[in-house]
Order: sequence, then C-alpha cells, then structure tokens
Amino acid sequence: MFPFARPHYTSDTTQFLAKLKVERPELEAEQRQGRALLWDTGMDAQFQAQAQAARVAQQPYVYQTKA
Repeated sequence: MFPFARPHYTSDTTQFLAKLKVERPELEAEQRQGRALLWDTGMDAQFQAQAQAARVAQQPYVYQTKA
C-alpha cells in the first residue's frame, strides 16, 4: 500500500456537499430541472442545416493574411 495514503480523509468541500445533500434532498431534482430548462433542448433540423450551409472554410494557415 502507498505509505502516504489517507483512506479516511474527506475534503472540506466533499463534507460540505454531503451535508448539503442531506439537508436539502430536493436539490438534485432542482438542478436537473434547471439543466433541462437551459441545456437539454431538441435541435431544430432547419436551423442546423442553415448553420452547416453558412460555414466558411478555414484557411490552411489561420494567421496568414490574404494578399
């Protein structure tokens, strides 16, 4: 076994989060609701096609200015 291992150590942050989850069991459900509201939305196929069509090809060397 590694001589400097601390098997029973938990950081202050981990202890705080564990305590918070015990005090507010609904917190995780609220986080999932917030994520669903902002991030878990469907992609609009028409918008995606427009974005793909509007794409501009990148130059071989990005930092070279056009002459």
